[in-house]
This record gives sequence, structure tokens and C-alpha cells, in this order.
Amino acid sequence: MKIFNWAYDIFKSLNFSDDVSSYLNLGVNIIILVVVSYILDFIFKKVFIIILAIVAAKTKSSFDDFLVANKTAKYLAHLLPLLFIYKTVPVILKKFTYWEDFFEKGVKIYIIILSLWITRSIFNALKDYLKQKPRFSDKPIDSYIQVIMIVLWIFGITSFVLIMFDTNVKTLVTTFGAISALIFLIFKDTILGFVASISVSVNDMVRIGDWITMDKFGADGDVIEINLATVKVRNFDNTTTTIPTYSLISDSFKNWRGMLDSDGRRIKRHILIKANSVRFIQSEELENFKKIQHLTAYIEHRQADIDKYNANNGIDKSVIVNGRNLTNLGLFRKYINQYIQSHPGINKDMHMMVRHLQPTEKGIPLEIYCFSKDKTWLNYEHIMADIFDHIMASVAHFDLEIFESITNQKNNN
Repeated sequence: MKIFNWAYDIFKSLNFSDDVSSYLNLGVNIIILVVVSYILDFIFKKVFIIILAIVAAKTKSSFDDFLVANKTAKYLAHLLPLLFIYKTVPVILKKFTYWEDFFEKGVKIYIIILSLWITRSIFNALKDYLKQKPRFSDKPIDSYIQVIMIVLWIFGITSFVLIMFDTNVKTLVTTFGAISALIFLIFKDTILGFVASISVSVNDMVRIGDWITMDKFGADGDVIEINLATVKVRNFDNTTTTIPTYSLISDSFKNWRGMLDSDGRRIKRHILIKANSVRFIQSEELENFKKIQHLTAYIEHRQADIDKYNANNGIDKSVIVNGRNLTNLGLFRKYINQYIQSHPGINKDMHMMVRHLQPTEKGIPLEIYCFSKDKTWLNYEHIMADIFDHIMASVAHFDLEIFESITNQKNNN
């Protein structure tokens, strides 16, 4: 501190008035303080960065590499020159009490802000480090870090106000209580996002990597980021949709994680059969249908039951509609069922059925309901296409027709 007193003695020896000497001395000392602080900052910044880089290169952990990437050493280096300024200001401004108090408050506030920057860089490094770990790769780390930083910033701003206005905590809390409605209005989205992030995390509603569908926002793809305010979804067309985090608890969305974690992916699709193409099977036609391997055993067993029933009940079979009969649609439905059960891409341990839906003006919906073993999108589509290619090619063998609106128009004409 002698250098600052030395400057004051020089100006006093030049026979300036005390006020002039004091202000000249103040100006020179401030210049000296700025220069010395800049030199210290430059030196410590270089030293800290080099030391951390050497440590990061020699250690196996990647955490220190992320500390380097997030410039933690640079922020830490600013602390030492700042502490030097904090200790020196009272000496320089010993004759300027008002300015001493003003600059002292400014330095304290900057120390608080710098401490928050250092903490943020460390947490960002921790976030990047955890994201590369398989255990945490699907967790909303961004939300956790943001919540912690919001709490720290609240403490920081509180300390800032206490220092700036020389008030106490009780007065500050009372003031915040009085303007709480205004605070909620200003920070409504942040508060709602905070609540939503906690709810999403606690209830495990969404993870990074989940495939979600949210029609309201046009989202259909994988979650790539979850933070306090938004959830980013990379759609399958490689566009990105941003969804407000609060919407995940206020609106409906579909998460496909359950399907991906299960033993199969559902196939639920139907074809439309023309109602006027459905008919009874004549007895002389059965031999041809028995040649279809998936139907041989079924026709023999089923026809035996039908013949027994008709005989026991004295049914007059001169009219085919009498009694019980096989239909081409019934045989086709059984054929599809047998075909699906024999398909190597279908999980036999999950639900499988071929059913009629409510007939419509476009025909009779025949729905195939089953689960593919392979849940990968591309392979799933191939399995489903393979099944329906075969089904549509087989329709004609049962003397059935698939509904097509163009065909109907031609028939009407």
C-alpha cells in the first residue's frame, strides 16, 4: 500500500492546495489500481488456465476437461484481483468516505456476481459430465441445474439488495410479500416451468431420448433436451419443435417409451371388404379351399361340426341359407389369423386377433391386431407391409373384393 501513500506525498510536496493534492492523488492512485489489477488478472488468468489444462490432460476423469471448456479457471482468476481491489479501496479513498462506501458496495456486489458465474460454470461442467454417463443420459439434468441456479440467483439478488440499500432481511421479506402478486405476474412462466420440471422429474413422465407425440404443437419425435422452460423434440423429419415444459402436465401427450420397453410393437390396421362380395361356400368348393395349408385342418374340423349340427336338427340343405354354413369371409378371416400366427416377425406371446368392425358405407372393416417382435421403426414398417401385401394379394382367392372409391364411382356410372 506504500505506493499509494507515495503518490500522495509527491503531490503534497508540489505545494498544491490540500483539495487539489487529494484529487490528483486520487486520480493517480485509481490509475495505478486499475493497471496493477489488470496485470494481476492477466497473470493469474494465464496461470490458472495453464494449471487446469495440465491437470485435465493428466487425469483420467473428463470432469476437469469440462471445467476447462466452461472457462472455470478464467472466472476463478478474476477473484484474486478483485480481492486486491477490495483491500486497496479503503486506503485510496480514506479521505473520501462517501466514495469509499460506494466503491466498497460495488466491489461486494461484483464479488457476489462473480461467485455466481463461477458456480454456474462448475454446474455446467457437471451437467456436461453427467450427460455422457449412461446412467444419467436420459435424465433432465438441465432442469435440475437451472433450479439450483435460480435458488442461488435468488440468494444473490437478495444479498445485492441488502448491500445496496443497507437494509435487513426482515424488511426485504416484508417488501417482497407486498409485491408478490407483481413478482408472480412477471415470472409466471418461470414459476410454472419450475413446478412442471419438478413434476416431470418426480413422476418420470418424460426422459431425454423418449419418443413423444403432441399434436397440439406438431411434435412427433425424440426428446433431445429438457430444461426449466422448454422441452425440445427432434421430429422424424429432422425439424425441431419446442414445447413449454408446463404443457407436459397441463395438456395431453403420448409417450412411446412403454411400447419400446415392452415385448412388441402393435400392428392395428384394417382393410375394407365389399359387403356384396360376402357369400356362403358351396360344398363342392371346399376341396379347393382344403388345398390351402393354413385352412386344411380347420375346414375338416369345422365342416364336421356343421354337418353334425345340421343333421341332428334336420336342416333342409337344399336351400343353402338354411342351417349353419361356412362363408368366404369367415374362411378368409381364419386364414389371416393362421398366417399371422405363423409369421416369424410376430410375437406369439402377445394379443393376436382378426376381427370385424362395425360395417360402414364403404364396406366391412376387417382389422388385424397383433404385435411385431421388432420395435425399430424401419423394421416394424417392413413387417407390417409384408403382412398386408400378402393379405391383399390373397383376397381374390376367397372371391372377395376390397373397397375402392374409384371402383364404386365406375359402378355407379
